[in-house]
Amino acid sequence: MDTDAAWNLRRGVLSVLFLLVVALPLYPELYGLDEVTPFTQLVSFRPQLLVLVLVLGLAMLLRWNWRIAAGLVILLALTGGALVAPRQFSEPTPPPAGTRALTVMVANVLGGGADPGEVAKLINTHRPDIVSLPEAQVDVRQEIESHLSGLRYYGYTQQANAEVESATSVLVSADLGNVHFDSEKLDTGSVSSQQPGTTSKPGAGDPGAVTIGPVQQTTTQFGHIIITGGNLGKLRLIAYHGYPPLPKDVTIWKQDLQVVKHWCAAGSPTVVAGDFNATVDHADFRSALGRGCKSVGPSVGEGFQGTWPANRPVLFRTQIDHVVISDDILPGKFQTYEVEGSDHRAVITTIAVPK
Repeated sequence: MDTDAAWNLRRGVLSVLFLLVVALPLYPELYGLDEVTPFTQLVSFRPQLLVLVLVLGLAMLLRWNWRIAAGLVILLALTGGALVAPRQFSEPTPPPAGTRALTVMVANVLGGGADPGEVAKLINTHRPDIVSLPEAQVDVRQEIESHLSGLRYYGYTQQANAEVESATSVLVSADLGNVHFDSEKLDTGSVSSQQPGTTSKPGAGDPGAVTIGPVQQTTTQFGHIIITGGNLGKLRLIAYHGYPPLPKDVTIWKQDLQVVKHWCAAGSPTVVAGDFNATVDHADFRSALGRGCKSVGPSVGEGFQGTWPANRPVLFRTQIDHVVISDDILPGKFQTYEVEGSDHRAVITTIAVPK
């Protein structure tokens, strides 16, 4: 083999190998590494990484010897861009006859760090039918309620363990009738509601429970609340807070998403609203939604409206707060709003549900 042919072959092989390395943080699921740190965390920002890869490929064109690799990298970025483009260019479907509109709000209050008045201001302005409040203990929920201007809401809090982050609260408009609050709980005889190294707090019915709410380990690591009955008919509303994919706790994160998968596969009209700590770029999140559910934001062209971290510029946020709906529910508007004191932006959506 002559020298030029050998060099061209080597350059082609090295270019392909370089492409595989660049593709790893973008699509770790193709390598079976999407549940391995740091790829689980990095893939949350896939759109931003695609932009960086495109810039890298364009810069590589300046070197003649790198042009094969540059072409492959640019192709990778453009293909990835085409795959995420529907999140920006999808349009909501006008609600057909025989449906009713519901407004759903999500606001992670950062364990009470968010300004209750700011959260209440959004409620007063938009008058949502349901407000999912991850990380809100009873006292935080009640403080928000005290700022509401003549609006009637039923409130409930479920705390999975002694950690503040495990508390999830919900406010449901009285217009939805006398709804029922519940959650899927684990056997307290085999599962402790107290995590190692934490201070014991009262459980449901114990003195002090009015402050933190019922404490019982749910099937999700953090508390969730299932709302049924009243004027909801067959509809089921769920306030949810998923465990974050921390480097040592990716398995717990995955287990929580398996519960979401169970809800989405149930076959009944379902709305799951909250902080999922997952994006549509996570294979586990997409698997949880399956064919039975979808996230409202990406479905109506608002998939790039990042909700976390709220203190970063728009281009450096990602959407981990979702309103997930079953396929028999139509998505409508999706918008995010700043909440002073929280590291999440609030989400307010409209959906059309069967009457």
